[in-house]
Amino acid sequence: MTAEVQISSILNKVMKIDAVEEAFSLYIVHKNETRGQKYATISEDLKKVFSSLNAEQQEVGVKHFLLLTAETSNLSRLQLLLSLLEQLVVESVLPARMVCEAIMTCEKLQYQRQNFWVECFKLISKILSGVDYKGVRSVMKSCKEKAQSIPADLNASIAPQLKALMDVLELIFDRNACLLPGYFIVTEIQKAYPNNTNWPHWKLAKLLSSFVEGFRPLAQMISIIGRSKMLPIVEHSGGGQDNLNTSWLLDTSTLKLTFKGNLPYEKDLLEPQTKLLRYVLEQPYSRDMVCLMLGLTKQMKQRCLALEEQMVELMVAAMEKSEEEPVQMEVSTEENTLSSASHLLWQHLSSQLIYFVLFQFASFPDIVSALHKKLAEKDLKKGRDHLMWVLLQYISGSIQRNTLNTLLPVLCLCDFLYPEKDPLPVPDYNEPISSRQLAATSIWIHLLKKAQTENKDIQRPVPNAFKNHHEFLQHLVLSNNTQLTMGSDYRIAILCNAYSTNQDYFTRPMAALVETIFGSQKPGQTPIATPSGMSNGPTTPLSMEVLDSLTVHSKMSLIHSIGTHVVKLAQSKSHLPLAPALVETYSRLLVYTEIETLGIKAFISQLLPSVFKSHAWGILYTLLEMFSYRMHHIQPHYRVQLLSHLHSLAAVPQTNQVQLHLCVESTALRLITGLGSTEVQPQLSRFTGEPQVLVSVESEELNRAFVLTLARAIHVTRSGYESLSGTWYKTVLKAIMTNTPHSWANHTLACFPPALNEFFQTNTVQKENKQQLKHFTLQKAVEEEYRNWASMTNENDIIAHFTVQGTPPLFLCLLWKMILETDRISPIAYKILERIGARPLSAHLRKFCDYLVYEFANSGGGQHVNKCVDAINDMMWKYNIITIDRLVLCLALRTQEGSEAQVCFFIIQLLLLKAAEFRNRVQEFVKENSPEHWKQSNWHEKHLAYHRKYPERFAPDGNMDQAGGNSSSVYNTLPVYFGNVCLRFLPVFDIVIHRFLEIPPIIKSLETLLEHLGCLYKFHDRPISYLYNTLHYFEHKLRDKASLRRRLVSAVIGSLRDIRPSGWSLSEPYQNYLRQTDDKPWNPELDYYIHLVERVVDTLNGKPPIPPTDWRFNEFPNAGAHILYVTCVELMAVPATPSVVAGFLLDVVFKGYPMIPVKDMELWINAVGQVLAALPDAYWNEHHIRLTQILESMKVWNYRNTPFQLFNFKECHDGLLENKFAYSLAVAHSLWHHSGVGQMSFFPRFIKEHIQPHVQNEEQLLFACHLIGPFLQRCKPEQLFEVTVCLREMLEQVDKPGDQLKYMDPVCDLFYHIKYMYLGDMMKSEVEGIFRKLSPALQVRLRFIAHLNPDENTATGAASTPAAVTPTASAPVSTNPPPGPVN
Repeated sequence: MTAEVQISSILNKVMKIDAVEEAFSLYIVHKNETRGQKYATISEDLKKVFSSLNAEQQEVGVKHFLLLTAETSNLSRLQLLLSLLEQLVVESVLPARMVCEAIMTCEKLQYQRQNFWVECFKLISKILSGVDYKGVRSVMKSCKEKAQSIPADLNASIAPQLKALMDVLELIFDRNACLLPGYFIVTEIQKAYPNNTNWPHWKLAKLLSSFVEGFRPLAQMISIIGRSKMLPIVEHSGGGQDNLNTSWLLDTSTLKLTFKGNLPYEKDLLEPQTKLLRYVLEQPYSRDMVCLMLGLTKQMKQRCLALEEQMVELMVAAMEKSEEEPVQMEVSTEENTLSSASHLLWQHLSSQLIYFVLFQFASFPDIVSALHKKLAEKDLKKGRDHLMWVLLQYISGSIQRNTLNTLLPVLCLCDFLYPEKDPLPVPDYNEPISSRQLAATSIWIHLLKKAQTENKDIQRPVPNAFKNHHEFLQHLVLSNNTQLTMGSDYRIAILCNAYSTNQDYFTRPMAALVETIFGSQKPGQTPIATPSGMSNGPTTPLSMEVLDSLTVHSKMSLIHSIGTHVVKLAQSKSHLPLAPALVETYSRLLVYTEIETLGIKAFISQLLPSVFKSHAWGILYTLLEMFSYRMHHIQPHYRVQLLSHLHSLAAVPQTNQVQLHLCVESTALRLITGLGSTEVQPQLSRFTGEPQVLVSVESEELNRAFVLTLARAIHVTRSGYESLSGTWYKTVLKAIMTNTPHSWANHTLACFPPALNEFFQTNTVQKENKQQLKHFTLQKAVEEEYRNWASMTNENDIIAHFTVQGTPPLFLCLLWKMILETDRISPIAYKILERIGARPLSAHLRKFCDYLVYEFANSGGGQHVNKCVDAINDMMWKYNIITIDRLVLCLALRTQEGSEAQVCFFIIQLLLLKAAEFRNRVQEFVKENSPEHWKQSNWHEKHLAYHRKYPERFAPDGNMDQAGGNSSSVYNTLPVYFGNVCLRFLPVFDIVIHRFLEIPPIIKSLETLLEHLGCLYKFHDRPISYLYNTLHYFEHKLRDKASLRRRLVSAVIGSLRDIRPSGWSLSEPYQNYLRQTDDKPWNPELDYYIHLVERVVDTLNGKPPIPPTDWRFNEFPNAGAHILYVTCVELMAVPATPSVVAGFLLDVVFKGYPMIPVKDMELWINAVGQVLAALPDAYWNEHHIRLTQILESMKVWNYRNTPFQLFNFKECHDGLLENKFAYSLAVAHSLWHHSGVGQMSFFPRFIKEHIQPHVQNEEQLLFACHLIGPFLQRCKPEQLFEVTVCLREMLEQVDKPGDQLKYMDPVCDLFYHIKYMYLGDMMKSEVEGIFRKLSPALQVRLRFIAHLNPDENTATGAASTPAAVTPTASAPVSTNPPPGPVN
């Protein structure tokens, strides 16, 4: 007999009614005993039947039971039957989940069957507590579906059914019953809203919306205050995705922020962040960050409609800005056109458009069409020439790859923007603006040529407005009688722009351009001799105005011609140097990011290797000089690639020439010291498998400089600060120690980050110098070699003795001793130096430095010291044996301890200041030259004049090979176009200053050096960055030395006073402080700090307080980065302690808020956070102290408002409530949001040490949750683990016996958020012990995290039922919402 038959038989006993009973139903009274016995019998029969079935058969039986029950019209019998089913569940015969699911899937469960519907839902309510959380979620899903079947127009007959369904949902939603994690419920509700218009039923709306509203506290706890108004500082994104704060990432299609979990976040957080993207797009050098924010990669070529839309908006905004400019700007001079803010903006937009369209992130025809549509609604005409110029840039460069149809929308835009019926006048081609004014006509010419190529007819003539322009260009290009030469006008540029796609007409103007910088000199002709080698060809480069007046296509043709010419000249073996005009023009072309492929990429990966392969050392030398002194904003991966090339180059025997070797090492030193702190980690991480390519094989000085750069980067970014295990720089350090084992003095190690200090303490190298000098070993060795020199008479024997492999590298010591005693050098010495070569001489230089320190330390002082210094100066300036930059660098980087270190720096001071040779050179160079080379046309003339006055020779005096004819000589003289001893010394001076700062007793000597040589910083390519790094890295050393900080800032920034406009960096109050001649203390008040922050706010709002700047030649990529770092430099140099400065910065918000416009408060908080994040740790401490003070003030909650109200920034700020809590949270959020990955690695420790000890009550716990919640996504898994443990320990501290927590639901929701969004079951074993100590109410709520059995520890109603099946989490870390309902 089947289960269905048995169940039917049993149920018939209940439902069967005989004729007598039916006839006398009104008169029969049933005995309760009889009914009870019958009920018990039937229950027992059902129990026997279901107990004998397997799970599948049980399910079939229950469904059959429900179908039979649904046919019962008698309410009491229906209730009896369903109570039998309930009894089976209570006695664990049937699983509650299966019964609930069978009910919800029963085809008879329809609202029209009122009794059956109502009683079934009542049964579900009774047994639901025995269902596991997946089953409850399934029931909730079914309730949603059943609610959809109920009509919206309710009447009294349907109300009971809806109430029964609502009772079940209310039970599921009951936070005290905790049948299902509320996090699951809110996820289901939030997911259901967008797609189901029938859901929720209006009767359920209040229930559902109330539940969702209950999660607003959680959404508030994990949201960054003011997030939608925060703006980043756009810097070079050399680090790629790993180096970008993930909080800035946007959805590619919607531009919305990405959030964890389907929670009711504030509306402004869920809206498209168009302002953020537009702000970033508007910043120069932002394209990498835009791609990272939107997840765009060159390989995918994914079109982004949102990016297109914002590009259009930016162009329209630029048109509007052009309308605001004075009328005379249209007919302007060079100065007010090419350096105006409007011109710089259009220039930037041109670069952005080319890049995004080129890589197919945007569609050109769609952008043009959208522009036309937008502009049709406005009357904007002043900027039309600039807009046409931007479009011409793309069209001229890509017309070959596009069909005519894709470019035709531009003609419609032209018709709209140029409606004039009369021809426009021909512009003055003596003005650079003429290239813009003829851009529209040039577009027509290109498209007409394209139509001719495709054999199509545009079927429209050139518009009347362009008639004169077109005739002018036609006349210009067809005038073969006139010889085209580059004068002061822009005719050649105009012709190149108009005809760059027509080779018949393009060749002539481009040849004129090329002729201007190449000259007519051909290989084989005799070059012109100059004091610095050989000069060949023109010396006046193409001006930036001319290059800016060329389209991208023309610039590509020009730079391709230059590259081809350089390679051919190198391969010709003619030893002809490059024309100075060519090199200078080439360097200027390399600043254009839109020609990167033919520009810097080809330079690094093709041109340099080709020149090296041809052994064209003169050309190689010139190109390396150009890279050192003329290049700006080169992406870090190109610089690291070049550094690797240079290390390989240094090992080649042919480069063992004094001048070339010096250039290679100087270039490498500049590359190493020039690496930005945020660039080091991502670039080194690319070479973890082959770190040896980044380090020098032989040069200890370069490797030491690398270590110092590493120390600075670790200190500033805090990445890998404390622990070396598994860090990104460990392999590089090992490679350095393998190639050039060395040690560091204790005063240097004390400044290193702990992990770096530990590495060098562990990997010790015997400090041989100190040991040997102690026993006079080095002195004796020198004396011995000097006696050998004096005793030997045969020249060949002498040369052989001092050059044989294995001879101690003491020859420079001998030469110095020779000069000291005889005041001359034997001619044989020159031959020995030549035989030794440039590279091996470095080892001799190191020994010489150690020997000098020993000699000076043990000299009697007075005249003897002067004589010793004079001998060294003779070696540098008279005999040209060593250069001052190499000697000082070597001295500064030697390992000397105690008094010997002071002696070493005393020698450096004497070398730099005692003799006039170097000081005179510095003063002359600074006085006669400007670092703004891009504005100059006569650099080479000044360069030659300087070298004539102060000739620099790279061969020892007396060496006969100075003409450079013998290519095998190590003294082959190469042409010098850019460098000199002053410029070479700058990176050395950077290191010298840092080494002086390590030793407090010699600070006065440093001030003297700055006084005499600080003017050199006029030519530093990153003066503000250097100041920032110095003040940041040595903050602990300089904290109590306000006068030295002032001197540093005054020397570096003061050196630029003659060439930079007023207000470009420091504020007026600080400049007044620098101008003070007395020692009167300056203690700036709050209004000073408000003004500093206001400058940052204005800059981020697009109104920088600095003059318009051409960022292509600036150390910073844009105004935002510039204002941030000059502000930080000024704050670190203010004569006040870090705690005082940080306190005032915080008070800008806490006390200065009445002076801040209400609508701008978040912008100011954003700026304060950015500035604080860029300052050293000592400035963060004050913020940490303020947070602990806020926590302490919450020991007793004396406010009528709830914590969630007073922690809500908008509610407090707009409602004028107590603001100290919300403002504290806002500043903390801003600070941490702008912090880097390395800085955030200290977040768990901060929580544990500064926050957790102060949390004793519920309000303090909620404040801690508001601090922690928004930054869970910034934590790595192990850090998140630590933070979560802290949170749970804080909860235990707050959960006191006898006290019921008022806000336990939001706190528990936060734990579920961590579990489902981040950790999964990762912490189950750790938290179980903690959760067992909590109160029963908390245990019930958290049981799905700790997997607790409620029967063990709780006495709540939910726990009195049979044990629920606890949930299981799948993956340890989940980044998706909780899984949807079970189908």
